[in-house]
Amino acid sequence: MALWKIMCEENRYPGMWQRWYLNQCVGVGWQAQDGYLLVGEIARGVPFRQGWVLCRNLLNRMAVGDYIVVTLADSRAARIGQITGFAIEDAQWNPLVPPSKTLPFGEIGRRILVRWNLTIGPDDRGLVVVLPEGKRFALHELRPTLAEVRSMSLEQLIDTMNDPTNWVNLLGHFAYERALSEYIAAYPYKLEDGLLQHPSEKVREKVFGDGRRSDVLLIDRTGRSVVVECKQNAPTIADCDQLLHYLELLRGETGALVRGILVHGGPAKLRKDISEYAAAKSIEIVRYRLDVEFLPCA
Repeated sequence: MALWKIMCEENRYPGMWQRWYLNQCVGVGWQAQDGYLLVGEIARGVPFRQGWVLCRNLLNRMAVGDYIVVTLADSRAARIGQITGFAIEDAQWNPLVPPSKTLPFGEIGRRILVRWNLTIGPDDRGLVVVLPEGKRFALHELRPTLAEVRSMSLEQLIDTMNDPTNWVNLLGHFAYERALSEYIAAYPYKLEDGLLQHPSEKVREKVFGDGRRSDVLLIDRTGRSVVVECKQNAPTIADCDQLLHYLELLRGETGALVRGILVHGGPAKLRKDISEYAAAKSIEIVRYRLDVEFLPCA
């Protein structure tokens, strides 16, 4: 049984992964009305002709019982499923993106039917798996919408997806680390009760001797200066070292008692090497979770 990879274009079609999940299918476009025939000769003038030739060759090689993993942007994987059937014929076009003025036939209408394996990866469908360095698909597998995976085995992929240290939110991240640091600066008590903006503007906006500036500089209830470093993704040893560097500079230039907090938007469970390194260096690591509440207007 082969292992396939299909890219879900969440950036282009927001919510597409949830549609795939609920409909127990994945899909591709290339509608026959535009000349992309599943069987027979494709006219030479059809745009992106070669891309469809490659895609349909792979579709014709897939079989019931094969495994398929859904990938997302930024080296993430959503779920593994097993193929249960096909609705990819030209006459079976059933678009997951509804028809509109710009898409008269809709999009993503050739469906591959799957049964999701809910024992692999996160229990919560709002979580996905970020594939760590060294455990990612080969570049020639990653680039196309559809590809056969041979750079890793199904067992290796399952091990990676079952590791909670690789689980992250599908959505709900600050778009930029700057936005996160500005939020913490405005509401420091949400990071830790008793935290305040540093009373000294000169210290708060301090540029260190090497030209660097920390993300946020606060003061805690005991009077210690708190350097906060913000990272959008999972923390690394290099991130810890960067924070340690700021602490050393601040301690040397001001003589203040200091502590450091690393705030990240990665997995809820840290890798063992990261947690042990941070503990040894007395660095506190906190994960943020972005949540939005909608309330009716009076």
